[in-house]
Amino acid sequence: MIRRIPAFLPLLPIALVLAGCGGQPHEDLRAWMAQERAKLHPHVQPIEAPKPFLPATYDLSDRTDPFSPAKLETGVRQEMNKLSPEVLAQMNRPKQPLEQYSLDQIQMVGSYKIKGQEYALLKAGNLLYRAHVGEYAGQHYGRITQIDESQVVLRELVQDAVGDWVERTATLQLQESSK
Repeated sequence: MIRRIPAFLPLLPIALVLAGCGGQPHEDLRAWMAQERAKLHPHVQPIEAPKPFLPATYDLSDRTDPFSPAKLETGVRQEMNKLSPEVLAQMNRPKQPLEQYSLDQIQMVGSYKIKGQEYALLKAGNLLYRAHVGEYAGQHYGRITQIDESQVVLRELVQDAVGDWVERTATLQLQESSK
């Protein structure tokens, strides 16, 4: 008599292997982490209590108002006394019409000569101006020093980064008509 082997018997070793693989992986690592975590006791230092606010009194009765016109005039007068005579002369002279425009708003559109005197035709806004050597143009006390048929050369007086007044040269090039 031959005994028949039940059909599930060959599957039994596979089931046992799979059962051995079950459970929590890395159980020893998890246990060690739990132990170390239990040993840690963080220490947080308490925050200091806030200091009480003590209002300061500000009494102006014995002091000069820092925004009084007299104080501002005194400061301006002191700054003006520090300026060189040529800068003071520039600031105190009457302004000419082309000085209300910056140099990038002024275009040289032509030049001509009458009795040996060179003149430049300068366009600012919608107006045309005739300028000669010695006149002023631009907002930086620019004095015209040379005129020829292709450009106007100016000497400007500007403040540098530290507040000193320095001269620089600027030019207005002849603008060709696009028509």
